[in-house]
Amino acid sequence: MAEILRDPINRRIVEALQADGRLTNQELADRVGLSPSPCLRRVKALEAAGVISGYVALVDPATAGLSVTAFVRVRLDQQDDHHLQRFEAEVQRFPEVMECYLMTGESDYQLRLLVGSLAEFEDFLRQKLTRIAGISQVTTSFALRPIVYRTALPLDR
Repeated sequence: MAEILRDPINRRIVEALQADGRLTNQELADRVGLSPSPCLRRVKALEAAGVISGYVALVDPATAGLSVTAFVRVRLDQQDDHHLQRFEAEVQRFPEVMECYLMTGESDYQLRLLVGSLAEFEDFLRQKLTRIAGISQVTTSFALRPIVYRTALPLDR
């Protein structure tokens, strides 16, 4: 754990902001038992240390018309640095790709995609993904429904 997060007040600050990033400094200070000035100093220190890397609004995919979640496993025909870098650069350009991980095991990468329909997925697959040079295999699974979806990190594990 990062040294700055060993402090229980800093952990409480991060946990509160993970639950509600729109808290005012006064509300945050009240929740963690500090006065506003020291609370703000701690938040700024957490930001400067890179523990807090930004603030976002979480949008429900279904209400945005993105009701299909696909998990795509990709195997490359070669795994040298050149081929890995080329794939990674290309896949970063696709807005449908929400996450991409370099993996161990049977596939080289796993992607999580959000699209509006199976037809949109087919278009993504045929017009974007499989046009990246060096792909030897693509395997897809579709999510039926989410069971657990978290954005808050488990700091007190």
